[in-house]
Amino acid sequence: MADIIRFGGPPTNSQPDTQADTQVEAGTVRITHPGRAALLDDIAAHLHDGRGFTLATLNLDHAVKLDRDPAFRAAYAAHSHVVADGNPVVWLSRLAGRRVELIPGSELIAPLCAVAAQAGAPVALLGATEATLARAADALEAAHEGLRIVCRIAPPMGFDPAGAGADAAIDRIGASGAALCLLALGAPKQEIFAVHAAARLPGCGFVSIGAGLDFIAGSQIRAPAWTRAVAMEWAWRMARDPGRLAGRYAACFGTLPRLTLSALRARRG
Repeated sequence: MADIIRFGGPPTNSQPDTQADTQVEAGTVRITHPGRAALLDDIAAHLHDGRGFTLATLNLDHAVKLDRDPAFRAAYAAHSHVVADGNPVVWLSRLAGRRVELIPGSELIAPLCAVAAQAGAPVALLGATEATLARAADALEAAHEGLRIVCRIAPPMGFDPAGAGADAAIDRIGASGAALCLLALGAPKQEIFAVHAAARLPGCGFVSIGAGLDFIAGSQIRAPAWTRAVAMEWAWRMARDPGRLAGRYAACFGTLPRLTLSALRARRG
């Protein structure tokens, strides 16, 4: 199979790129916004102009799923914004000669809410549980003056991101007037839903944030800062839940040789 993740682009200096890049062809995924500041400026412009967008946060687990799941791959390639959420993606991009900044989805929630509050853009939350959404909404509104959480949807188990339940959720988001929707469904559901919803609500931005709302609500505990600083968050998480995560991380390590070769080819090119 041809490479799905595209690394490379013009070589850069020690600073992350400030200009948005574009995806290169259908069926491939590429970082579009290597720097956090440029990303937030671009999203602020979208919200100000009433233009929708879809934002995905690429990590190594996503790379594995992209290789195996055509629906996930198609949805990812249709996203307008893709950032690097995971140190391996950052390192591989640098190996390819292109520096990008680490931008975890969970760390985008606060700055995105600040941008939304400043723009007067109402926000919707989709995913997790009703209790988690309620606590997260209260915390976000308290932290960001002027922020309005106008819609909270906790989907049922077995939620189909492109089915009738998704259509009903999209109707609720549209009726609420939300201009920004934070998706906490997990991959690949959140990315597939984002593209499905964006086609129906072109004026709304959809951002996939994984467990970010659980961290804010206290439903889950994020790895300590020191483990993140030394790029060992994965080990901390696996130690807490080996039954669920051991296989996932084994697959992630297994895909590294292929992605490393892709990065080296991009560097030579």
